[in-house]
Amino acid sequence: MAQALPERSESPAIGTADPDGTRVVNVARFLPAMVSRQPDVLALRVPRGTRKDGSIRYLDLTFSELDRETDAWAHRLAEAGISRGTRVLLLVTPGLSLIALCFALFKAGAVPVVIDPGMGLRAFLRCVERTQPRAMLSIPRGIWVARLFRGAFSSVKIRLTVQPHQPLTLNRTAASDRVSPPFPLAPTRSDDLAAILFTSGSTGAPKGVCYEHGMFEAQVRTVRGTYGIEPGEIDLPMLPVFALFNPALGMTTVLPEMNPGRPAAVDPAKIIQAIRQCGVTTSFGSPVLWRKIGDHCRAHGITLPGMRRILMAGAPVPPRLMEDFQKILPHGRVYSPYGATEALPVTSISDREVLEYSAALTDRGRGTCVGRPVADVEVKVIRFSDDPIDQWNDALVVPAGEIGEIVVRGPAVTHSYDQLPHATASAKIRVAAREDLPGIWHRMGDSGYIDEDGRLWFCGRKAERVRSPDGVLFTDRCEPVFNRHPRVARTALIQSGSPGSEEAALVVQPREGCWPRTTLARLEFARELRELGRACETTRGITRFFFHRKFPVDVRHNAKIHRLALARRFADRRPVLIP
Repeated sequence: MAQALPERSESPAIGTADPDGTRVVNVARFLPAMVSRQPDVLALRVPRGTRKDGSIRYLDLTFSELDRETDAWAHRLAEAGISRGTRVLLLVTPGLSLIALCFALFKAGAVPVVIDPGMGLRAFLRCVERTQPRAMLSIPRGIWVARLFRGAFSSVKIRLTVQPHQPLTLNRTAASDRVSPPFPLAPTRSDDLAAILFTSGSTGAPKGVCYEHGMFEAQVRTVRGTYGIEPGEIDLPMLPVFALFNPALGMTTVLPEMNPGRPAAVDPAKIIQAIRQCGVTTSFGSPVLWRKIGDHCRAHGITLPGMRRILMAGAPVPPRLMEDFQKILPHGRVYSPYGATEALPVTSISDREVLEYSAALTDRGRGTCVGRPVADVEVKVIRFSDDPIDQWNDALVVPAGEIGEIVVRGPAVTHSYDQLPHATASAKIRVAAREDLPGIWHRMGDSGYIDEDGRLWFCGRKAERVRSPDGVLFTDRCEPVFNRHPRVARTALIQSGSPGSEEAALVVQPREGCWPRTTLARLEFARELRELGRACETTRGITRFFFHRKFPVDVRHNAKIHRLALARRFADRRPVLIP
C-alpha cells in the first residue's frame, strides 16, 4: 500500500514567520513532522470485519499514507473553493474521515465545524443555522438532511460527499492514479480560528467553542507532557474527537468497534479483543464504558498487561472502578483528567492518589478530588454568581476549603463561543495578560474548592446545586455517599418541592436485577439509603427518595446525568419519605 512520496517542500511550521515577521502556527504541521520521523509506522487502523480465525480485519494506513490522504483531500477542497477561513461543516463518521478531513482543513487554513448529531435534530439545526458554514463535507445521509432542511443550511454553497472509511487515495481512476503533491500549510497565526467544536449541551443549549491554532498546539504539549505519551504508542480512543490528538502525538489510532451515538451499547469483548490484537498501550473513555469493560474482565479473569494507561473522563470516576482496574492493568495506571470542551485538560489525578488518599474522603461527603492543575494551567475558586463578571478582581477568590465556582486560564483555554456574545460574556472574565498566560479566565460552570495542598475538589455542576432547609447541597458531595450501596447503580440529587418550600431529594437507579417491585421493597430500600445518609454530616438531611429505572444522560459520554430533567420529571410525584 505504501508508495514513495514526493519530497515535501518546506512548509511553514511553528517558529517560522511570514514576511511581516508574524510567527506562523498551524496544528497540521505535526503530521508531516511525524512522517519525517516514522513514515512507515501505522497511523490508523480501521476495522473492516472479522477473519475466519475470529481476528479483526483492519484497513491500515501508515503515517506517510495518512499524510498523503490529507494532502489529496486538501487539494480537492481547494479545487472546490474551500480556502483559508472557510467554515466547513463536518458530518462524517468518526475515524478515518474525521481525522483525514480535519487535518486537510487545518492544512488549508479552513475551519472545521464539528456538531454532535446526538444532541437531537432541532438543536442540531439551530447550531448549523447560527454557525453559518459556507461548505459541508458529509456522508450521503447528511446531504439528504441538508436538502430537507434548506433553511438551516442556507449559508452552505459547497457540498462534497464523503464515503465512510474509504480513503480518497484508494478511490482513483487509472488515468489519475498518481500521488498528489504535498499541500503547503496555510500560514495561519496562533490566534487564527482553527475549529469550532460544540459542547454536548448536557446542562444547557449546545454552544460552539472557538479553538485557535495556538490552543491546539498547547493541548498537544500538555497531553504529551502530563501522561508521558511517546511516538509509536497505540491508542484506542472511545471518544471520537480524542483521536485528533493522535497524529500529532505520533500514536497509532485503532478505531473501536462501537456506535459513537450509543456508547453504552458497546460490546466489551470487542474492545478487549482490539486491545489485545493490536497491542494497545493507551485508551480514553467514559467511566460508564470502562465499567462495562471492567465487569467483563473480572467475570472472565482477563488482565491487560500491555496497557500503560487508561484515561477516564466525562464524569467523576468512582474509586471502586479505579480499584478494579489496578488488578486488570498489572503494568499500567488509570488517570482521570478534569476539563470541558472549553478547557481540556485542567487537572489530572491518578488511581494511586485516589485510592491512597481521596477515596475515603469522597465516601464521607467531601466531593471528588480531580487532582492538581496540569502544566501551564492556573485554577482558582471564586464566589458564586449567576451574573456576568466583566473584569477580574483578586477579591473574587474564596479561601482554601470554601466551595465556590471553578475558574481556569491557560494557553489551551478557549476565549469565546461562536456567535454567542451573551454566553461569552457570562463565561469569560477579562484580566490583564501575563507573558506566560493569556488574559481570559473561563468559568467552568462547576462548583468545587481547593484544599490546603493545592488539590482541586469537584462538587458538581453549579446549575445543579440544591437548596434545602439545611443549606445548599452539592451533587458530588452527596451522591457518592449513597452510591456505596451494593444495589445502587447511580444516584442523582435533585431539587424537590415548590418555590419557598424546597427540599432535597435523591433519585436512585438500582443495579440491573435489583429493582424494588413492591411498595414494601421500595420502603426497605429507602430505609437502607437513609441510614447511609444519616451517617454522613453532608447528607444527614436527605429524607426523600425516588426510584427510576434509567437515567437520562448525555450521548457523548453516556455518563453525565441530566439532573434538571429528572427534577422536572419528579416535580409532581410523591417520594418515599423516611424521616
